[in-house]
Amino acid sequence: MVRSILVAAAFAVLAALPARAEVGEDGLHKEAWFSITFRDIAEDIAQAKSENKRLVLSIEQRGCIYCQAMHEKLLSDPEVRDYIKANFMVVQYNMFGDEEVTDTDGESLTEKTAVRKWGYLFTPTLVFLPEDPPTDLSVDKAAVAVMPGAFGKWTFLNMFRWVREKGYETDEPFQIYHARIIQELRAAGRLGAE
Repeated sequence: MVRSILVAAAFAVLAALPARAEVGEDGLHKEAWFSITFRDIAEDIAQAKSENKRLVLSIEQRGCIYCQAMHEKLLSDPEVRDYIKANFMVVQYNMFGDEEVTDTDGESLTEKTAVRKWGYLFTPTLVFLPEDPPTDLSVDKAAVAVMPGAFGKWTFLNMFRWVREKGYETDEPFQIYHARIIQELRAAGRLGAE
């Protein structure tokens, strides 16, 4: 009896631990729900739109502890994961990868030359793209928002919400939007005073 209680308690503790993200052959942490595409970004934008979603590029690199934290702490959180899955098509890019990419301006490059062209220096960097692909702008110029680096749950999730709600088209910048949402969460008792 005591043994079965201890075994059940051990399984409960293991179930409560954050999920460890799978690591692919390229050294990047993987999510089963990330989209695998031909990396033609204009086509990916169109595909996301046809699914009533927005395209976001997740630029990562092997050994990145912040990428690992994003996968294990943020993308494993059901509230965060479920919101992103329902509203965004995520395509992962390797900052130093050799896969072919077709930029929104039509230029063909490798992942590493595309990331260098776009000027992104940190991982993870999340690049949120418009609903309609531009034909004369590269990704860095077409992006409606960019989130460089690792953030806490609410900053991370609120950026996705702000983009989905097209906050970039309003007079409310992300920082004001985020502060307002945090106040609403506190008022609803979903956040402490931290």
